[in-house]
Amino acid sequence: MNRRRFLQFSAALVGSPLLDRAVFAAAADEKLPVTGRDEPALAGFDRMMLGFMEKNEIPGAAMAIGRGGRIVYARGFGYADVAKKEPVQPDALFRIASLSKSFTAVAILQLQETGKLKLSEPAFKILGYKPHLENGASVDPRLWQITIAQLLHHTGGFDRDAKESFDPMFQSFRIAEAMGTKPPAEPRQIIEYMMGRKLDFDPGMREAYSNFGYCVLGRIIEKLSGTPVYATYVEREVLKPLGIHRMRIGRSLEKDRAPGEVRYYPRNDERVNSVFGGGKRVPMAYGGWYLESLDSHGGWIASAPELVRYASAFDHPDSCPVLKRASVEELFRRPKDTGFTADGKPRDAYYACGWEVRPMGHGTMNTWHTGLLDGTSTLLVRRCDGLTWAVLFNKDYDAKGKALCGDVDPLVHPMADDVKTWPKGWEFEDNAIKG
Repeated sequence: MNRRRFLQFSAALVGSPLLDRAVFAAAADEKLPVTGRDEPALAGFDRMMLGFMEKNEIPGAAMAIGRGGRIVYARGFGYADVAKKEPVQPDALFRIASLSKSFTAVAILQLQETGKLKLSEPAFKILGYKPHLENGASVDPRLWQITIAQLLHHTGGFDRDAKESFDPMFQSFRIAEAMGTKPPAEPRQIIEYMMGRKLDFDPGMREAYSNFGYCVLGRIIEKLSGTPVYATYVEREVLKPLGIHRMRIGRSLEKDRAPGEVRYYPRNDERVNSVFGGGKRVPMAYGGWYLESLDSHGGWIASAPELVRYASAFDHPDSCPVLKRASVEELFRRPKDTGFTADGKPRDAYYACGWEVRPMGHGTMNTWHTGLLDGTSTLLVRRCDGLTWAVLFNKDYDAKGKALCGDVDPLVHPMADDVKTWPKGWEFEDNAIKG
């Protein structure tokens, strides 16, 4: 199939599950477009990204690298919208999924700095929500023991993979029906519903990744900051001081896609019932779940350079614009419970506050987080040598069902190690990002 016929075919298939299987067919006839400032010394990253995308049939991606507080690399690859032949720009917006958790953790630590909370406080007592009880159920007394710190560390007692459990953040229609409200369920409704269920384990006993825990943290931010909307607080107190102005909470439906936001192409783009009700069948990435309710654990959209700018802010704790040194240290501190093995030995890696952490010796550490939603896979890394990078894709999995963020991570590190001379780079808001 030549490129012209491919693009005509793609345009006819917008919204179809067939599009994902056809979307990369043009690669055999023509190279994917690359946008942004060309840095000859870093051409290896271009080759690595293009080869990775061709191998895994990825429509579009963006990558940015920071060093010494400056952007040294920012490139867009492939298509933001295949049918419209719209190349990904280096500052294109992507759903960042669970990279969102770090922003929530920073906001919580800011509130601790101002004396509005302590991490040791019971989380659910702060909210004052009324549990939704079904069929004579009672509130699990352990609920009131869960602390803010345990929610940050994923040790609150919620395990989405437990036999009798699930991830409520992706069961919005089910919860709205149980609550007798119009779908999709909002965060407060989800929390009140979950407050009526049994915990999966004793708080603090083990770690189980919990989107729901970070949903609760978002509502605590709203309650204690006096700002009714979580995103408004983060935009004002976390993003604005860093000069980040385009990040925002994403929208569920394609018609509400933000200016400069890519289109998403899940590997398995099956049609499902819309979370908004009405019996309409929609692509999973556009109405299969309610993105707006994922705000504090997975709802943000951002560009790769913005994420690098944000992550680099913690490189110098004494001059961090959004947290004091003690809070930066808390952000990456080893948890007392799950940061150690049963016999008391420090784990090689652990989950801190919205970041995965691996100590590298001599007081240094690598910190990172990945994100995954239908149609998007993301990676943000802070390395112990001062390098920071973000890689964003508008596809989720490879052909074997492995998340792209996990596939690309081991490719970036050796590429960075091989760079002999890094360019000087440019300021974050410099027009050179466009190339």
